[in-house]
Amino acid sequence: MPAIYFNAYPYYLLPPLHFLTPGASILHYITGAIFIFVGVYIVFNKKIRTVSFLFGCLLLLIFCFLYIPYQFMGNPNHLQLAEWENAEKELSLVAGALIIAACFSDEIENSFNRFGGRFMTLGSILYAIPIISFSILHFKFAKDVSTMVPTWIPYPIFWTYLAGIGLLGSGISIILKIKTRLIVTTLGIIILIWFITIHVPGVMTSSFADLEDQITSAFLALAYSGIAFVIAGAGKADVNKA
Repeated sequence: MPAIYFNAYPYYLLPPLHFLTPGASILHYITGAIFIFVGVYIVFNKKIRTVSFLFGCLLLLIFCFLYIPYQFMGNPNHLQLAEWENAEKELSLVAGALIIAACFSDEIENSFNRFGGRFMTLGSILYAIPIISFSILHFKFAKDVSTMVPTWIPYPIFWTYLAGIGLLGSGISIILKIKTRLIVTTLGIIILIWFITIHVPGVMTSSFADLEDQITSAFLALAYSGIAFVIAGAGKADVNKA
């Protein structure tokens, strides 16, 4: 919805230099409509597998054919991890789409269902990579990140480092499949708490100039939390099948 209301692409969706001309309102509206369309289909349980898979492929194409060329050919600082932050945010949404697609299979066996487990594994790894990256950024830019901690919580640097440790451990747990269900459930709860205590107040107190980015960041945090819960739910289903 922010893409439609603010008539702009979400800040993480495209690299700074791209062939989709900024200011083309119709493209902004189409982008917003696609996000709304996908969300509605997921909420109402309509063709979730197909819609999520196609949405993930669309975002993955943007990542591969816009972000990667920009980073290596148009960004002189591409070796700095922070320069990949927005690309990784998009990659996490790719992961979420693949994970959701893998969790909803038709009863009739088909080629997609046979590869469902692989999509779950791939999606989980693609989700873990940004989580680990974000943890490193918590350590590298601890002073800056600590400013996001609400003022009523003491020792912001401590909580920043603790968050970094939690993100790092969660990412490693997902990749190595160590206590994944417990740890990812905890991760989802923690990010949901961040959404409530950091992002919601940020939206409410933001100036209009920053409101679009604040709303987008809040929705991203909610998506990260939801993806974590889906991974945890998939782990529970595997246990029940066993």
